[in-house]
Amino acid sequence: MLVTTKGIVLSSLKYGDTSLISRIYTATDGLKSYLLKGILTSKKGKLKAAYFQPLMQLEIVANHKNRGTLESIGDVKVEYHYQTLHTEMTKNSVVLFLAEMLGNSIQEEEPNEELFRFLEASLQWLDNHDKIANFHLFFLLNLTRYLGFYPDTGNISASCFDLRNGVFIDHPSGMTFITEENLVLFKLLLGTNFDAMHSITMKKTNRQELLKSLVLYFELHLQGFRKPRSLAVLNEVFS
Repeated sequence: MLVTTKGIVLSSLKYGDTSLISRIYTATDGLKSYLLKGILTSKKGKLKAAYFQPLMQLEIVANHKNRGTLESIGDVKVEYHYQTLHTEMTKNSVVLFLAEMLGNSIQEEEPNEELFRFLEASLQWLDNHDKIANFHLFFLLNLTRYLGFYPDTGNISASCFDLRNGVFIDHPSGMTFITEENLVLFKLLLGTNFDAMHSITMKKTNRQELLKSLVLYFELHLQGFRKPRSLAVLNEVFS
């Protein structure tokens, strides 16, 4: 079936000497994997390897056989041209980290229009703004809304957040909790939006601890989730 759809690239892996396998989150069909034959050596083809960098926003014309095998792309164009995302070192580190988080979190071969719109708008916001030190934290927190485990804020005045159960409680037992200074910042992140999140000031240690907690939160709520390898790089960038 021939499909024209927007798509966001999650990852591209070299296949043989000349080809790529690209995992793309599409607006019409959810997560799809494509074999891009000969793309690394072709000079004249419509498909260029540069289009398939992490989190590129594309419009693709694809042949979806929907048999659980690799699909093919006939035509592609850039849907949104990033100005800074792949050229600024800090933003590029954020992109690599978020692409890995998304690749480990999204498994659905079914469309989720709201999730797609959230990804599209968030990445364009990141491309257009400079104060981004809290972006990855805010993004991950809001991503949980679309993945089905957004924190239950019913008891938000409680003294800690239980990562395992996704609720605020007063009497923690065990290790999977956010408390004290980090809890104050966590609550602020829950109550803000993209344009105001830079006004939340935090020390680099708090930022690192919160990120560690958020990654653990994903790990606890998503089956088969793997901790991203780019986490250390990101912590380095924001220190």
